[in-house]
Amino acid sequence: MNSATASAKPALINLLDFDRKGLQAFFVGLGEKPFRATQLLKWIYQEGVTDFEEMTNLSKSLRNYLMENCRIAPPQIVAEQLASDGTCKWAVQMHCGNRVETVYIPEERRATLCVSSQVGCALACSFCSTAQQGFNRNLSVGEIIGQLYLAQQRLGPERRITNVVMMGMGEPLLNFDNVVAAMNLMMDDFGYGLSKRRVTVSTSGVVPAMNRLNEVCDVSMAVSLHAPNDELRNQLVPINVKYPLYQLMDACREYAKTGPRKHITFEYVMLDGINDTIQDAHTLVKLLKNVPSKVNLIPFNPFPQSNYRCSSSANILKFRDVLHNAGIVTTIRKTRGEDIDAACGQLVGQVQDKSRRHLKLKIAGSAHVN
Repeated sequence: MNSATASAKPALINLLDFDRKGLQAFFVGLGEKPFRATQLLKWIYQEGVTDFEEMTNLSKSLRNYLMENCRIAPPQIVAEQLASDGTCKWAVQMHCGNRVETVYIPEERRATLCVSSQVGCALACSFCSTAQQGFNRNLSVGEIIGQLYLAQQRLGPERRITNVVMMGMGEPLLNFDNVVAAMNLMMDDFGYGLSKRRVTVSTSGVVPAMNRLNEVCDVSMAVSLHAPNDELRNQLVPINVKYPLYQLMDACREYAKTGPRKHITFEYVMLDGINDTIQDAHTLVKLLKNVPSKVNLIPFNPFPQSNYRCSSSANILKFRDVLHNAGIVTTIRKTRGEDIDAACGQLVGQVQDKSRRHLKLKIAGSAHVN
């Protein structure tokens, strides 16, 4: 080991990587009281302060230690696109150079942020632009909560984020620990204080992680379903090979018993001639018969080299009516941000694929919880 290596200082600790429990353990390890965690959370997430010197209710010695050993370092917004409907898409660059995309969706009574959890995605869903890029890595806690931090700083106090959906790039439940910690910060009274009904995690059906989430974090659940039977879902959402529909529906029933909304939201992208027939709708009704459900029908958003087309408006309405008549609350999602490729399934980033795409079905079939 040369002298330069021996004298190199350890990397600064990014305090955005800790939820309240993690910060309490950090401060206790320094010989400080656990309440220092709540003080720091308030400075960062409620006051927007990242300079330790300004955190005047911390002792001078503690501030000096934090300045020498820690940092508060969110990722950076490097590009911004504004759609005609007010939707805003940000390209967010991590310190290593990877980029993901984050989408802000303003509405009359709420403001929703769509947050990414991974650089790329390994699940290879055939109708999703993000999945075609492959997978690079999981985002850290700081990189996930940092997207909300950046958005709120950009928007200012007069436009508060009211809802967060973990529906950006990646499969959130394959980055389980980091996503849970970030959602804890979103809901923490000393963080962003969002209601558990207003934080939603979306999954393609990682069943063991769904069961685990039910035990450790109380947030709303959305499931990317997209097919009413195993044969078709195996093609559209390959993780179904590992966790088929009977397992997924069992997990959904269990989650709905304790989840904040007491139902599961099912996302169903409408693909012309693939999953949009009246028979498909009746099969879906049977599948969801004993699951407290809400269904969002999503008009397919095209992307280059896609082999799919969006179902016609008439077919989408007929499909919806079958579900309505069966007593299932069903909405047709209004496409937002389509003119800037910010709509569902269109997000792309700067991804160096490390997932060996020629094995993508095998990867999806053997997906596991971190």
